[in-house]
Amino acid sequence: MSTSASPSLPAKRRERRRDRIALAVLALLSRLPFGLRVRVAGWLGQHLVGRLSRIRSRVRDSIRHFLPELPEAEVRRIAGVVPGNLARLATEVLSPDDLARVAASIPPQGPGLAALERARAEGRAAILVSAHFGNYDVPRLALNARGYRIGGYYKDIDSPALNARYVRAIEASGAPMFPDTSEGLKGLLRFLRKGGMFGILIDLDRPNGVLLDFLGQPTRTVLSIAEMALKYDALVVPVFGIRTPEAPGFRILIDTPVPHGDPATMTQALNDSFAAQVRAHPEQWVWWHNRRKKTHPGRDADR
Repeated sequence: MSTSASPSLPAKRRERRRDRIALAVLALLSRLPFGLRVRVAGWLGQHLVGRLSRIRSRVRDSIRHFLPELPEAEVRRIAGVVPGNLARLATEVLSPDDLARVAASIPPQGPGLAALERARAEGRAAILVSAHFGNYDVPRLALNARGYRIGGYYKDIDSPALNARYVRAIEASGAPMFPDTSEGLKGLLRFLRKGGMFGILIDLDRPNGVLLDFLGQPTRTVLSIAEMALKYDALVVPVFGIRTPEAPGFRILIDTPVPHGDPATMTQALNDSFAAQVRAHPEQWVWWHNRRKKTHPGRDADR
């Protein structure tokens, strides 16, 4: 194994220092009431993290790629707001009990709600597809408060110290939770085979993705969600926790279910549903996930 990809000692020290600062900030925020905690986190994300990191620059690059028609002033406005929304999202996810109480007060709505209710009554499996947009966990928590048992599929974050806190929080938010590992995937498939429902995010680039349209640009997107749905006859429905300025702070949209068909067509429908939300609320997507790959690794790998 090559050691060239391993972080240098100075880089490791910077990561440890960053993690210590983040954990200290989280400890201080946890002393505040939930609403104030989220507002303070948003202010810190927007006015400190956004200015002291490369986040805004990466967000601007991504917006220019996907929405080149936007005026530069609007690009900069969105990029200025996104770090604060990310900080709010992180703080909410790390406060599972408080977030669950808020979510329980929000009635899900949308054209897919009736189909989801039928699937539950029939014991049919369902895959709820969201993204790093608004707060992706609010729909799951709201539905669980109404008698559903919706699990989640999650990916560890890079920092070991922060990841331990993150995993504890999401496991406390409601079982079953499945990590993005070979064993986690096996558990997820067993759960789905028995008619389980779970939430998953679609907006990460994966090496096995195929090029599909997203916001008018060819974007690598995995077909595995659609393939699982076809194999286990699962309902596929896009869901979104959309931030609102008024209390309780979110609106839950259960969008139109995706008809079964070929995996690429189904996945394109998921991309289209998500893209519509990004166009309507561009400041609510994180934007800097690198989904701008121009090739598929099976044909011409990015290096």
